[in-house]
Amino acid sequence: MSADTFAELLAERQVVIVCGTGGVGKTTTAAATALAAAEAGRRAVVVTIDPAKRLADALGIAELGNTPTVIDGPWPGTLAALMLDTKSTFDEVVRRNATDNDQAEQILSNRFYRNVSGTLSGTQDYMAVEKLAELYDSGDWDLVVVDTPPTRDALAFLEAPQMLSRLLDNPIYKLVIAGNRGVFGVANKAAQTVMRQLARVVGAYVVDEAIAFFQSFDGMEKGFKERAQATLALMGDERTAFVLVASPRGDTLDEAHYFLDRIREADLDADAVIVNRMLPATGLSLQQSNALHSSLAADTDAAGAAQALLDLVTAAAADDDRVAELSKAAPLAVLTAVPLLADDVHNLDGLRVIADLLTR
Repeated sequence: MSADTFAELLAERQVVIVCGTGGVGKTTTAAATALAAAEAGRRAVVVTIDPAKRLADALGIAELGNTPTVIDGPWPGTLAALMLDTKSTFDEVVRRNATDNDQAEQILSNRFYRNVSGTLSGTQDYMAVEKLAELYDSGDWDLVVVDTPPTRDALAFLEAPQMLSRLLDNPIYKLVIAGNRGVFGVANKAAQTVMRQLARVVGAYVVDEAIAFFQSFDGMEKGFKERAQATLALMGDERTAFVLVASPRGDTLDEAHYFLDRIREADLDADAVIVNRMLPATGLSLQQSNALHSSLAADTDAAGAAQALLDLVTAAAADDDRVAELSKAAPLAVLTAVPLLADDVHNLDGLRVIADLLTR
């Protein structure tokens, strides 16, 4: 299901996943996307992983939490936002999948869990996906917009639903939960040897806590795997759109090409490409600008302005060429160029400007 415009894309889809390298305006684009949907009458929520307070300021609220905060404004729909709290979301996942309160509390009070639940590599990606699934399944929102974590590997987020499932299927995990608690309670002798060696490095109590943590998951595997399969299905079908954000600089466009290649490895593609901070059009060709510069070269009063104009036209032409190459690499994607603005986005009015530019 392809769309001809970004506005049409927002009207059709239920999930928008905004991805791209850092520093290209990804978080602002995600927030403006949700605002555009609210202005079109939809109930939209944006999940951001950016801890910078500037987004909360732009939305006109004191701070963002791990649950949706509704932002009041003159739009017919609903606009809400939240900032992902990895640790709190992991706690929610544990409580939802535990067989009873005792099992949940056993995991939540485990020192190994408390140490790694917010810092383990890949956890932020996994919890961003979990928050997406939670918001989508709630039925409270027509559109969920996800500002993906700042990682160069586009597949980190896409593979996140399977992360814990793969762990729970790992033979080492199965060996660990087969035994009793403690380093020497692990059933398999080979695994005991590994645990002894690990205990010498990090300490036996740390290993014991880790074993106790994994053993506490016994019986929860089915819930995690079912959730992973459902979320993978959601991200892979026509309910979801992938939006790639870039800037016209050569290095960020190289990253955009890399992202396209990586998501295609997962049999996905970009539904829209947004290029932020495009230089303004002057209406002059490079040839015309060169001629003007040559004619004014001897005029000391106008020569500087002519040179500045030539530099601008030259840079803009180079940007246009690079963006055209990116468009060729994603021929089915809606391409939207957002011009370089005089000021950074720091309030709702600024976000509305971006939302209007996205949907014009």
